[in-house]
Amino acid sequence: MKPIIGVMPLWDDEKDSIWMLPGYMDGVAQAGGTPVIFPFSEDENELAGLVSLCGGILFTGGHDVDPQLYGEEKLEGLVTCCPKRDVMEKIVLEMALRADKPVLGICRGIQFINAALGGTLYQDLPLQHPSEIRHRQQLPFDVPAHEVSLPAGSPLCKYLGADKISVNSYHHQAVRDPARGLEVMAVSPDGLIEALYAPDQKYLWAVQWHPEFSYKTDENSRKIFQSFVSAAG
Repeated sequence: MKPIIGVMPLWDDEKDSIWMLPGYMDGVAQAGGTPVIFPFSEDENELAGLVSLCGGILFTGGHDVDPQLYGEEKLEGLVTCCPKRDVMEKIVLEMALRADKPVLGICRGIQFINAALGGTLYQDLPLQHPSEIRHRQQLPFDVPAHEVSLPAGSPLCKYLGADKISVNSYHHQAVRDPARGLEVMAVSPDGLIEALYAPDQKYLWAVQWHPEFSYKTDENSRKIFQSFVSAAG
């Protein structure tokens, strides 16, 4: 039986509606999983039931993480949050980690996981971490924007068999200080943290780039989904 992967929903403020990028679903499916979108809920019993059905949880991209989660005031005009999503995902993350369920974070996913576990973020890279590296590329999103270095011995380095890979990039927030219990497994040329993992968990990987856009054309992106789904099987 294929492992069920719980996918965190995206939210459209204008339409007051859940939505989803097909790449998250298709990336999981091509790796051998069955993706299921979670509803928006703060009901712990409901969420516990859903988490228990899943072999793994995928934390997707989307809204900025509320700076209150890591003890900062919001930079007005530069940060757009979805408070109910932060609340729900914190409940789901805590449940997944307690049950040692495999977790994969993508873009907002790495930011949220880091903030929820006690780390901090750059609220806006152009203001707080200016760089010549393209961290917010234009269309098409399935082509590389820059390289990242993978520290020797890190899970991503071992799994991909490389110490450098090219990645796409579309974000304006990023990990600043990693949470306790998280280790770095990718860094961009300007020193920005691009991937984290938790050595003490069965499987917790999080990347800043977007394999959901590039899995059709990039083997490394497919391998990230395959690693996650395999761990959830």
